[in-house]
Amino acid sequence: MDIKQTIKKMTLLQKASLMSGQTQFDSRAIASLDIPSISYADGPHGVRKQLGSADHLGLNESAKATCFPTSATTANSWDVALGERVGRALGEESLYHNVDALLGPGLNIKRNPKCGRNFEYFSEDPYLSGKMAAAYIRGIQANGTIATPKHLAVNSQEYKRMTSDSIVDMRTYREIYTTAFEIAVKEGGAKSIMTSYNLINGIYANESEQLLRSILVDEWGFEGFVVSDWGGSNDHVLGVKNGSHAEMPGTGINGPIELVEAVQAGHLREEILDQRVEEFLRIVMTSNANKPQNVIDENEHHEIAREAALKSAVLLKNEHNILPLSANTKVAIVGDFAYTPRYQGAGSSVINPTQLESIQSVYKNYPINVVGMAQGFERCKPLDVKTLPTTNAAIKDADVVILFLGLDEISESEGMDRASIQLPQAQRELLKYVKDQKKQTIVVLSSGSVVDMSWDVNADAILHSYLSGQAGAGATLELLTGAVSPSGKLAESYPVSYDDVPFGEDFPAMGTYAYHREGIFVGYRYYETQNVAVKYPFGFGLSYTQFEYSNIKVESNNVSVDVRNTGSVLGSEIVQMYVGKKDSLIPRPAKELKAFAKITLEPSETQTVLLNFDDKSFRHYSGINMRWEVEGGVYQIMVGRDVQSIEGCVDVTVEPTNFNADTLDPFYPEYFLGNVRASSMKDFGRLLGYDAPRESGKRNVIEKNSTIMDLNDAKNPLARFVSYCFRKLITRNERKEKPDLNLLFMFNMPFRAIGKMTNGLVDNAMIDGLLTICNGHFFKGSSQFIKAWNANRKRRKDPQWEIH
Repeated sequence: MDIKQTIKKMTLLQKASLMSGQTQFDSRAIASLDIPSISYADGPHGVRKQLGSADHLGLNESAKATCFPTSATTANSWDVALGERVGRALGEESLYHNVDALLGPGLNIKRNPKCGRNFEYFSEDPYLSGKMAAAYIRGIQANGTIATPKHLAVNSQEYKRMTSDSIVDMRTYREIYTTAFEIAVKEGGAKSIMTSYNLINGIYANESEQLLRSILVDEWGFEGFVVSDWGGSNDHVLGVKNGSHAEMPGTGINGPIELVEAVQAGHLREEILDQRVEEFLRIVMTSNANKPQNVIDENEHHEIAREAALKSAVLLKNEHNILPLSANTKVAIVGDFAYTPRYQGAGSSVINPTQLESIQSVYKNYPINVVGMAQGFERCKPLDVKTLPTTNAAIKDADVVILFLGLDEISESEGMDRASIQLPQAQRELLKYVKDQKKQTIVVLSSGSVVDMSWDVNADAILHSYLSGQAGAGATLELLTGAVSPSGKLAESYPVSYDDVPFGEDFPAMGTYAYHREGIFVGYRYYETQNVAVKYPFGFGLSYTQFEYSNIKVESNNVSVDVRNTGSVLGSEIVQMYVGKKDSLIPRPAKELKAFAKITLEPSETQTVLLNFDDKSFRHYSGINMRWEVEGGVYQIMVGRDVQSIEGCVDVTVEPTNFNADTLDPFYPEYFLGNVRASSMKDFGRLLGYDAPRESGKRNVIEKNSTIMDLNDAKNPLARFVSYCFRKLITRNERKEKPDLNLLFMFNMPFRAIGKMTNGLVDNAMIDGLLTICNGHFFKGSSQFIKAWNANRKRRKDPQWEIH
């Protein structure tokens, strides 16, 4: 198709119609011009193709698909080749299910361990996140499927995610929150990208010209299209004007009319609309739309899921080499998670697996001598002492007890953040009880994000399987029995206590503004710079063998190191390179990950590993000069097995690029040391370059961007009652241990999103009527609403708005 010629044939309405969806998950087709619809589907770790009536959050049944380990899990593999294989399988299943664009991977930065959606994201580190995301994207797009990395950008909390305003200084914005997306675009070649719900420094991400054009297109060379998150479009006209393409889901005829009227009124130049249409069609016309289904091998994909789980589990503790288990060891299996596995998160990413393993169902296939099994505890309930005799009977003849513990489904979900990072008390009590019976104890942990590990003193060994997908149980047993040596390493830091997390007391932000006061000192960047002890450091993980590092030296454009397997079994090691600069003129973390490599060695085998420098090795972003710079001088290149275990450090001298010591970004003295917790809001303002906006106090006027939860402050008692009912229903579901995701979505949803999520049944004028009612003018608002309802109904039937 000659896209430019096709655009010339289009009516203004036809062009506008392509900028929003036709249905919940389909873009608009124009048959008369041979423009197909493309079909989207949720699923960073599987394809969630909706069956029957579509809903965004996965409450309705979806087609069966392979449930791979979540991104939080595979990030621990540090294995980009594995990520690409998983991505390739995702692309194959997308084509099989007639899905043209897969909504993933998710690569937001894990700013705080309590973010409810951390299980969907790779890491606290942008370099590792970007490398893994790029690998997934290359795999997904290998057969023509469109990958859609999300959510661009600075979206690190679920509470009020659709209206929260992330206040962040420009250097942190670029180095921490957009670098992963940069790698995903440049190295992954993403054909689409999804914007986040939130605002960034007062501007919605989906309306930011700086983000969507200056950074994404002009700087990164992005050639795909931008899609809003579902219901995330605020001002459709402004979004299209500033670089967004597809408003999803479908908004009926109202979305296209908004653009047509904006062009006619001179608020949107038609050349800009033509440009967006061309950019969108460039991807649509080369997509898999209308291509025949392929055939997939479900068993082969199940094995890929198993491989991903095997290479991603992290051995955190192994006292006296209790692991691996010998075939003669008498073992008791205890824990609810051994019967009902926790293998994925909750929300729009929920996959209906093609098959599902549990420890109970597969342990007989492995060389493990099980002498007893017991449930031990029930999820979300206090420990019932009446069950202890059953547990005791199961473990009495065992040499070793394997406890399967973890977070329950209500603890980690899209739409809500975690109340704490504690492992449920019942499980900690059970662990203590088993230890008190003088049994050697192994804990297998299932969770998608950081938990407080203070209970680890009662465990002799800990294998963290994270959320290991549908084949996770078999993979876990292979690791426990030594068929494979663990090789995963943590992609996030485990603090000693949540109290050690900078500004943890302010998370999630309850008001309008989410202040990123820690700046660039996120995760290990803070702990290492401030010498704050952690329980398990970033990059940490044990093996059944040992590795020796030697001969670390800098060559022309890389650092090389010899790694030798000094143990007795085959094993894999993840070699990590961190960069620091002790005499820097600007604030810097003590260490920043800049390269890594995973290798596999036979016993006594040695391999020379090359870790290359790249364009990100020495750069920093200057907010005042609005550009990347390199400070000249001597840098420390640290090579190690984790961020704390540095095996060698060499210096390298680097020439400056664009650096001017007279134009440094402003900072306060303690920031130079990473002591961000000592900062005031005035200090934060120095980083920003302006005084940070402050909360205006209690909201009593309900506006388009007020959420349903804000109705608690409404003048109309009926509106306050609606908010009360939502809170009661959410609390009731929490007690049932099953989050109602549509309820959570609506509770956090602003009023303007009602018009975006109802496929044109509700328009902006009707929302104005609702707001008038909420603000205490029931009869006036009702009249407004009824008039608007009738006008909207007539408009939807008006032949002038038919798209042919």
